[in-house]
Amino acid sequence: MNKTIIININGIVFHIEEDAYEILKNYMTDVKRHFAASADSLEITTDIENRIAEMFSEILARDNKQVIVEQDVLSIVEQMGSVRDFENAEQDEKNVNNAFNYNTEGRRLFRNPDDHLVAGVCAGIANYFDVDPVWIRLAFAIFTPIGGTGLILYIMLWIIVPKAVTRADRMAMKGEKQNLQGFKKNFEEELSSVRQNLSNFGIEAKPFVYKARDFVGDFFHHLGIFLRGVGGVLVKLLGVAILLACFGAIIALVVALVTVVILGKEPVDLFPFNIAKNQLSENVSIAAFLVAFIPLLSIMLLTIKGIFNVGNIGRSTGTVALVIWLCSLVMLIYYVIRITNQFRESASFIKTIDIKPTANNTYYLKLNDTKYFSHDDSVRLDIKNQFKNMIVTDDDDNGYHNEPRNLRIIVQKSDANLPTMEESFSSKGSNYEEALLNARRLKYGFSQQDSVLKFDYTPHRSPYTSWHDEEVTITLRVPLNAKVVIDQRLDNYIRDINLYDCKIINKQPNAVSSIFTMTDNGLQCKVDTLVTAKPDSIKTIRKDSTQKAQ
Repeated sequence: MNKTIIININGIVFHIEEDAYEILKNYMTDVKRHFAASADSLEITTDIENRIAEMFSEILARDNKQVIVEQDVLSIVEQMGSVRDFENAEQDEKNVNNAFNYNTEGRRLFRNPDDHLVAGVCAGIANYFDVDPVWIRLAFAIFTPIGGTGLILYIMLWIIVPKAVTRADRMAMKGEKQNLQGFKKNFEEELSSVRQNLSNFGIEAKPFVYKARDFVGDFFHHLGIFLRGVGGVLVKLLGVAILLACFGAIIALVVALVTVVILGKEPVDLFPFNIAKNQLSENVSIAAFLVAFIPLLSIMLLTIKGIFNVGNIGRSTGTVALVIWLCSLVMLIYYVIRITNQFRESASFIKTIDIKPTANNTYYLKLNDTKYFSHDDSVRLDIKNQFKNMIVTDDDDNGYHNEPRNLRIIVQKSDANLPTMEESFSSKGSNYEEALLNARRLKYGFSQQDSVLKFDYTPHRSPYTSWHDEEVTITLRVPLNAKVVIDQRLDNYIRDINLYDCKIINKQPNAVSSIFTMTDNGLQCKVDTLVTAKPDSIKTIRKDSTQKAQ
């Protein structure tokens, strides 16, 4: 029967016999006394205690027992080495002036925390096989693109391989013998490395600054060579492209200016350019020409000077051009404000048109193909004599079509048994009176031939007048149960009615017209009883019709 006591080493509680404890206590006392003169004696002795605790845990687990006995302590002292043996070894090392070789143990695989890019796996494998870590990293990099093998293997080793946390782990990773000599040698090498890094910090920092400076200098040097070589050619090509683009734009501006000022015609009969007509068109065109021409010319001259080193712009010439450009800009802004001022107020009036009722209560709505001529145009072309018994058809290609759509046709139920129609004319101006006069100048062509009602595609302004947002709304009211046949060409003008859906319901997608019946709820598509399609199938029929058309 032996007496046991409880001790704590490295946070681990051990049961140890009293005789074994005395041997361990004397051993640690000698160790602490020997390393007392060292600058970091506490760290060395702590590492030795940690290693002894690991060895105790291994012995207990191996022998499946719970108490440390005297033989266990003697075995550990033998492995670690006694202080006397350690002092004799140091003396022998000094005498022979040869480094003490303590790399005699097998290496263990750990992740190296001191030399890592991610988790230290590659550096740990390199220490285990005693090779340069760069080759291990290169191997992982090569296998990574092959189905991600390198990456998957790296992650697995990251999870499985333990990290070298303690000094004993790092010594085992490098195969260093974990005894008193090994701990002291390892600590001295680590301390020497730290001191060397600190002493070389000032020397290494300065070359880093020099390297950064040299890198920046080399970068701009090679960039300059590139720009003087291939870059110079690219810059010149870009300059030629800019010159051609500016030259083309200048030619277009000159042609437009000559067309307006000399020929007296509108350069572009498109919205919104056709807003500024007549007395303002020439002034606006000149101002807009100068505002665009001077910057384009300046860009051309600067490009020629900068890239081809030809030509020069004098200070006086540049000043004059700048003054002209500013004056033109002010003039253009003035005319833009003046034109905008013509849209401040709006006015409208309504005109009632008599519609003759038809015998069968059927009305055909069609688009008028007759060309509209003003009085001056009729006299100039001598329409009565030159085109007697002829109808000049509209080619559907004139300036009014370039403006926003300004005609709406609405079909509603009449409160009486007679058809009626209202024409609502509206326009804008700088004041109410001018807006009302602009609306009054509108002309709209409508004609009735028995049951056929023909509508012009657009209202007509007086010649040589500017656009003032004119609009005509036609409201046609037909009696209840009246049949209305609407031509497909009116589809863009009729509001709140879908002609195409009506044709789809009757399975006639290519029909030139659609038939509707006036009900209490407004116009409803007249469905052919022989050919009936549910409204839900409209999308399907539409899709089939579109595919056939394609």
